[in-house]
Order: sequence, then C-alpha cells, then structure tokens
Amino acid sequence: MQPPGSDIRAEIARRGTVTFARFMELALYAPGSGYYERLREIGRLGDFFTSVSVGPVFGGLLACQFAKWLEQIPPAASGRRQLVEAGAHDGQLALDVLGWLRRRRPDVFDTVDYWIIEPSPIRQAWQQKRLTEWPNAKWAADLGELGAGQVHGVIFSNELLDAMPVHRLAWDAASNTWMEWSVGWWDEQFVWQKTALSKEATAGLRAYPGPASIGGTNPSSHCVGRGEQKEGGAIPTDLEAVLPDGFILEISPAAAHWWTRAAGALASGKLLAVDYGFGEGGWLRPENVSGTLRAYCGHHVGDSLLQNPGGQDITAHVNFSGVQGAGEAAGLRTEAFVGQSKFLMEIFQRGLPDRVGFQEWNPAEIRQFQTLIHPEHLGHRFRVLVQAR
Repeated sequence: MQPPGSDIRAEIARRGTVTFARFMELALYAPGSGYYERLREIGRLGDFFTSVSVGPVFGGLLACQFAKWLEQIPPAASGRRQLVEAGAHDGQLALDVLGWLRRRRPDVFDTVDYWIIEPSPIRQAWQQKRLTEWPNAKWAADLGELGAGQVHGVIFSNELLDAMPVHRLAWDAASNTWMEWSVGWWDEQFVWQKTALSKEATAGLRAYPGPASIGGTNPSSHCVGRGEQKEGGAIPTDLEAVLPDGFILEISPAAAHWWTRAAGALASGKLLAVDYGFGEGGWLRPENVSGTLRAYCGHHVGDSLLQNPGGQDITAHVNFSGVQGAGEAAGLRTEAFVGQSKFLMEIFQRGLPDRVGFQEWNPAEIRQFQTLIHPEHLGHRFRVLVQAR
C-alpha cells in the first residue's frame, strides 16, 4: 500500500501544481490509498452518518417508490427492467432495496436486474460479498458498459455527486477575474497556490448556471448570467460589484458530465439523486463566501482540506441547478426537486392505502423514519432531484 498522499506528491513533482479537483480525486479514489478504497464504518463509529446508515427504512421507502415507477415503465425487449445504483459503497443500500422488493413486491422483484456501477475492484469485492445470495445483482465498471439508451427503469445515487471532484475558484476583484486555488508541495506539506484557471475550470465556469439566478434567469440554462461572458472565465459584468474579493466558488464538471452520461443511458424511466446542495441562488448567499468544501473525520467537520489525504472524507455541496440543466440538455424533463423530508413523507403517505408494510414498523423503524425526515437531522439537509425520459 502506498503512503498517504504519495501519488499526489509524485504528480505535483511532475507538473508543479495540481488542481484541487485532481487532489480530491486522488485523495478519495487513488487505488490503494484513497479514502473510499478502504472499508470504513459509516454511522456512529465512522466519520459521518448517511441515510443508509440510519437503518433499512430508507432503502425500503426508495424501493416502494421504485416499484411504483417500474410498473409504469415499458420493459426492455427481454421483458426485464433495471435498477441502476451508482456509488453503492459496501452494497448496504442495494441489500435494503432488494430485500424490501422481495418481501413486499415479489412481482416486481422477479422482473428486475439490479446493476451496480462501480469502477473500483476493491469496492466491487465488498459489494459482491454482501450480495452473494442475490442472483439479480449485477456489476459494471462504467455506465458505458450498459450501452446508450439501454436502461428501462431507474438510475439512482445516494450521496454520490457531493464526492465528485470540484475545482476551487476565487474571485479576484482587483483583476476582475476568477483565479483557481491549486495545490502544491512546500516545506514538507501540501499548500494552496493561486493559479490561472485550468482548461477544465474555464470550461466548467462557462457552463455554470448558478450566478444566473441573481438576474432572475432560468436556473436550467447553461449561460453564466445576464451579462456578457468575458474571456478567461470572468463572471458577467452585472455581478462584478456583488461578489467580494476572494469569494469562493466550487464547480464540478465531473458531476455534470456523469449526469449527462446517465441521462444518455436511460431509454425510459427515472434518473434520481439524493444529496446535499443548492438549487437556484444558493451559491451567492453571504454565508457561502468561503465555499462549501469540508473535510469529515470522526464526525468532526473541518476545513483543513489538504491535511491527511486518504484519511478523511472531502465533500462539497452539489450544484443542483447545473445537474438539472445537464439533464434537461440531454432530453430529460424535471419532475421534482424537493427536500428529502417531503420526498419520503409522500412515499409514506402514498404507501399507506396499499398496506405495503409501513403499519408494521417497530419502534426502532419509526425512529429511523423520524431521523430521515426531521429538519434538525437529515430531512432538511438533503435534497432529491428526479428527472424522467
């Protein structure tokens, strides 16, 4: 196993600096040393909680909704439909969803293939061990292996987009331009270095829809705002006076690209993401002047992003406006963008008349549901985006 950060240091030695997006990618996913390449406890004994770690109720609620959607989606020529999960970690959510479908909706369960998109052989091994007794669980390293327009069903992710690499930009009021915070190596530690925008950041900024909201434009558009876009990725002129010097903006071309590819794989059905982030206007709030990048370790939240690469989680809020726009540009229609509390409560309320098992919840399951929807727990923090073809 490589020493933590050694691959990042080697790349900096070759190139001088790396973008933070590249630093984050290696810190989280580098084979043998990345944070997500080691099996970690999630929940009370880990670094953070997720809706899945709360208990199986989350997967059961999703399964209930998936079953209703799948009934309305025309199957593939084989007569089967697909559930496609990306970012499955150790396979627990897959187990919860499949378990609920087999118990409560065997008619749906018998006609569904459950695909997990997992590029890491290590994580595939964890998942396959957990799902060894489920013959309808299948794996692919990449969405492309499923083929364009081949999914008749639901493609979904839970806390995937927030872990995709982001470029960290800073507004330089004196020069009226965006600069990029890159990462270098100095005095035996990783350090921030301000550089000109990388090619990827420039392209991502030009496609960035977030600032458009301040001018009241369509949050799904792919322009940056009302003003004219300047060369070099500067923001529109009508926003220059609004942003303070040093304002931090995080952009994730990787998230938008992944969403576009997922949309391309969908022949008919739904594309769903559960994650934390902002829709229209959220990025320009005063409290976000320092950006949303955070590191998590032992349930402690910090902004020491360059320390301990591979030993702490790194996340940033999802730009849902950008993701939504990418889906619509790929021909999807947006059906919902709501808080997790509202989304799960509606599933619960629709499920009651059909007696799908919610009435049989024990006290522990009731507490799980309360945690998932309570605004002081997970209900307010997470958002749900649903698009359809």
